[in-house]
Amino acid sequence: MRHCLKYLVLGGAMLALQSNAQAIEFNQVQLAKSSLMFVSKQMNVPVEGQFKSFRSKIAFDPAKPAAARAELEIDMASIDAGSKDANDEVAGKDWFNTKTFPIAKFVSTSIKPLGGDRFEVAGKMSIKGKTRDLTTTVMMRQSGDSATFDGSLTLKRVDYGIGEGMWADFSVVANEVQIKFRLVASATKK
Repeated sequence: MRHCLKYLVLGGAMLALQSNAQAIEFNQVQLAKSSLMFVSKQMNVPVEGQFKSFRSKIAFDPAKPAAARAELEIDMASIDAGSKDANDEVAGKDWFNTKTFPIAKFVSTSIKPLGGDRFEVAGKMSIKGKTRDLTTTVMMRQSGDSATFDGSLTLKRVDYGIGEGMWADFSVVANEVQIKFRLVASATKK
């Protein structure tokens, strides 16, 4: 019996070591495969655009989502709103004021599992010198040693002072802006 118990303990220890050796953390964002898009409405017509330059840091272990962290820095001057005139306009003082506020930033404060590879990500979003709490749902799909994190959320431009002056009229440009993101990250074994 003692002999059996000894092998059982030894076998359990070996399994624990093997599972720890297989633990991975997604922490290398592949920017070329990632995207940050938006849809706004001008005169009730959807207008799509994207930010071409952003940086992201992720530390996500699927076995320990509560310990996960995420950061996103957006180069606001990298906006593509569909034309050079539109890009120049939104870089100006009434919109993003990119000379004074070149970077928008999101920093997670908590990540909670919702089940079915869905996670609630809460954090602080800073745009144009204003910081607001933000919560969104993110879907994670893992394929080998890489994962894709997809999500969307709605920002209200009035919360960040985006579109001031003559652009403050929500019948011309809607207050709500739909943001869609995809971050692809590879993993390192822990």
